[in-house]
Amino acid sequence: MNDSRDFTQNSWLISRLKDVFVSVLRSSGRVPKHVGFIMDGNRRYAKKHNIEVREGHSAGFMSMNKVLELCYESGVTTATVFAFSVDNFRRSAFEVDSLMELAKERVMQITQHGELAEQYGIHVRIIGDRSLLPADVQEEMARAEKATEANTRAVLNVCIPYTARGEILHAMKGTIADAQSDGAPITEADLDAHMYTGGLPPLDLLIRTSGVSRLSDFLLWQVCQKGVVIELLSCLWPDFGPLTMAWILLRYAFKKSDEFSGGDEDVADSKKSK
Repeated sequence: MNDSRDFTQNSWLISRLKDVFVSVLRSSGRVPKHVGFIMDGNRRYAKKHNIEVREGHSAGFMSMNKVLELCYESGVTTATVFAFSVDNFRRSAFEVDSLMELAKERVMQITQHGELAEQYGIHVRIIGDRSLLPADVQEEMARAEKATEANTRAVLNVCIPYTARGEILHAMKGTIADAQSDGAPITEADLDAHMYTGGLPPLDLLIRTSGVSRLSDFLLWQVCQKGVVIELLSCLWPDFGPLTMAWILLRYAFKKSDEFSGGDEDVADSKKSK
């Protein structure tokens, strides 16, 4: 048996199946435009496999790359990933330093020539209180944003360091400052515009791994909007891959198709009753 030939054939088959899936999903018109990810479970993955915590986070980054590739190919235009919470600074100095270095390396990697940002025309945006980051990490994040600012096909929001409470406070300050200068009453739309995600498509789908049923202070304002679908998965983030993501996207498309059909039926019924 020729293992190399078998691998090549299997890779070709998988690639063709992915192309068919993407084509069908795009043609459905039911692709979420904005997907958020709570990438939980890297440390437990490391413990489970008896590897260093940093290696667990590295495995999580690889999963993120593969999942994002499928998302962007399928028609998702905005992805928001929870990379590091402000609360994570409470962890050991060794782990925090390791995570900061890893974040710097990975953001640098995805913005290099031929990598994710260039392949899919992604504008990388760093959202959160970046003043809390070490100077060298701040510099790399700013470089990544600058290097990708001309990309207009898609957006990747990297939340580091982030909390939804901090985002809402940021939006309130900006909204109040504008209201004081122009004297206009404050509206919900004003607050929405001042969120870190202001001007981007509203959140459609939120995915959390690791079997935990909480939002962990992530996109709390955005997730309250009507129609947001929340998927809580039992797998650890490094075990989450394109196949599971494909199934979630299909499920989302069917759900939205059912909602649309139901809406049409309601309109038809109301017309008949008149």
